[in-house]
Amino acid sequence: LINLKESLLMFKKIVFFVLFCTFGFASNFDYKLKPQKVSENIWCFFGKTEVPSKENGGFMANSCYIKAKDSYILIDTGANYNFAKQAYEAMQKIEDLKVSTIIITHEHDDHWMGNSFYKDRFNSTIYAPKSINENYNENSKPRIFEILDKNEMENTKVIKADVVVSDEKVINISDKTIKIIPTKLTAHTKDDLIVYLPDEKVIFTGDIIMNQRVTSNRDGSVIGTLKAIDLINSYDWNTLIAGHGTITDKKATDFTTKYFTLLKTRVLEAIEAGITADEISKVVTMDDFKDVAMFDELNSRNVFDAFRELEFYDEE
Repeated sequence: LINLKESLLMFKKIVFFVLFCTFGFASNFDYKLKPQKVSENIWCFFGKTEVPSKENGGFMANSCYIKAKDSYILIDTGANYNFAKQAYEAMQKIEDLKVSTIIITHEHDDHWMGNSFYKDRFNSTIYAPKSINENYNENSKPRIFEILDKNEMENTKVIKADVVVSDEKVINISDKTIKIIPTKLTAHTKDDLIVYLPDEKVIFTGDIIMNQRVTSNRDGSVIGTLKAIDLINSYDWNTLIAGHGTITDKKATDFTTKYFTLLKTRVLEAIEAGITADEISKVVTMDDFKDVAMFDELNSRNVFDAFRELEFYDEE
């Protein structure tokens, strides 16, 4: 009887060990992050040009570090706590500085669910558009919670902005001057922020600009995006970091500009020809972009949404 009890106890320990090995490390998804230097004192982690999934850990948005004299300033924090932790650990190898300041470009969750790591670790000051504070609370479960397992989302929680940015704001972090510029347009979302470093001639556009993949326009505007591109180009920049994609030179805006210009032109032509909402995605196919990442997932919806926006559009 004693031997039987001992055997059962041993069996339970083995089962527990196997379960622990199987599930206990699920939150330790290895993002294999390597910061890419894009400008003097600026490094980025460039996201995948694909839909967020368990296989990529939800890593699709760009997240960038600006090194000031005694701290890092971070533009967008990524998909979750685990991603943010690994990104910071990678940056520690460059220089072991705290993250004093975070700027979130817009409310889509792939850009800011890493906030919780930096709040826990550094109590970083977070600047963001008001939509994050208005549309989310501690009980919110944005899309990423449905994509990744509970273990992978461990410690990830909604952290709102400390400072809501509704008007242009200039902040000075030791030796860095940073302008946070609300577009005051519905572009990619209703309240996108642009971040500009005048001394470095570097601009961060969030998802107003994407390259190497088709954009999602579900919360945005064709007309607003084109106006926002004009706003971006009114600044003197040499380096542009998009919300998605790795092109950072003067060609960084080319793809988004071309896509939205053609989308506007073709949808308006179709409307003029009497094409209806039911027909628009079959008539305006945008096949010029069919080989670009995420075309199949997003293009038809973009065309339909453009029709709804432009159906009664009066050219200014």
